[in-house]
Amino acid sequence: MKSDGFSQKRDFILELGKALHQFGTPAFRLEAHLNNVTKFLGLDGYFLLSPTSMTFSLWEHAETEQQNYNIRVHPGELDLGRLAEADELVEELVSGSKTLDEALTSLRQLTRKPAPYSQQLTMLAFGVSAGAFAMLMRASWIDIMFSTLAGLMVYCLIVLVERKGLNSEILEPLSSIMAALFAAAVSVFYPEIYSPIVILSSIIVFIPGLAITMGLKDLAARHLTSGTARVMDGIMCLFKLYFGTTLGMALGAQIFGSVEHVNAPAVPEWTLWLAVPTLSMTLVVIFKSRLKDAPWGVLSAIVAFVGSLLGTVYLGDSLGLFVGAVMTGMYSNIYSRITNAPSSVVLLHGVVLLVPGSKAYITLNEVISGESMMALSDLGPQTFLIFMSITAGLIFANSLIPSRKTL
Repeated sequence: MKSDGFSQKRDFILELGKALHQFGTPAFRLEAHLNNVTKFLGLDGYFLLSPTSMTFSLWEHAETEQQNYNIRVHPGELDLGRLAEADELVEELVSGSKTLDEALTSLRQLTRKPAPYSQQLTMLAFGVSAGAFAMLMRASWIDIMFSTLAGLMVYCLIVLVERKGLNSEILEPLSSIMAALFAAAVSVFYPEIYSPIVILSSIIVFIPGLAITMGLKDLAARHLTSGTARVMDGIMCLFKLYFGTTLGMALGAQIFGSVEHVNAPAVPEWTLWLAVPTLSMTLVVIFKSRLKDAPWGVLSAIVAFVGSLLGTVYLGDSLGLFVGAVMTGMYSNIYSRITNAPSSVVLLHGVVLLVPGSKAYITLNEVISGESMMALSDLGPQTFLIFMSITAGLIFANSLIPSRKTL
């Protein structure tokens, strides 16, 4: 016989699971968090989560009959602000400052909460992030300028696809086609631009480096279904971007003709220290982080960048990222201990900065531009080593300074 409060507890757990999945929480963190909340509410539970489905099994201690729930969901998008607010809501429930009924009502309101930043600010963030990435890749000033413009165009395309109700699966290849055509058109008037850098910078928000890293983290935690799904989704995203870029460059050559590239001087090395915080500040808007968490996120990116530079000196370009990942993971866990907030709120800012600084992106440029098709044979092993270095670094960081929070 179910107790009177079972239905309310069940509803809260189901709503919490769906909300945290919607906010982009990895499966291994979400399952651990739901287990903790379920035990606090006096229930037993079993959870099996993937990017597209969720299975809940709940029962009371004295009962043997389970209630099972299967939910079809879409892959969540990162919303670090609402993720932090959901964690605060659970803390208020645990501390007794909110009743279960109040917490459930607040949770439902949270999932319907509008985006914290305007479309104009988000569009600016897309453009500046593209320019900052080009700066991080030591491009020329003219490359940075046109990368920023291309990033703005990509966001306009995203808004157009959403308003027209088009299939979102077309977004990645369409964005890369548009970026390639834009670069081809501009190169007619400005042969100094390096088209692959402009293209890659403008679509950097779609490059699934973070998704693949989180998928490997799921696999390392033995969450095989979720991890495999995330990694394969990331690889498919790369295929779509590569196809769109190749098609766009071919169309651009037919429409605008081939232009001989004129080398332009790269930006000074000191601009790297401008690019890192700038890119991280744009991620505050793109990841929908809270403003009070923004300084911690920017500092996380700086820690990741400095750590990867130090590691590269002693371990090389790929393994050096292991040092950056360890430092970033330790920093995010220290942040979580100090603020009692989820470590993910700042961790992801640092992880995103680790991958673009690697030579895998340089190799990807060469492959896209057709300058070195032989680079394709080196891209797979090198990229795999980079992602595993980051994943191993995060695992070591959790062993050195364990996080007190599951999120």
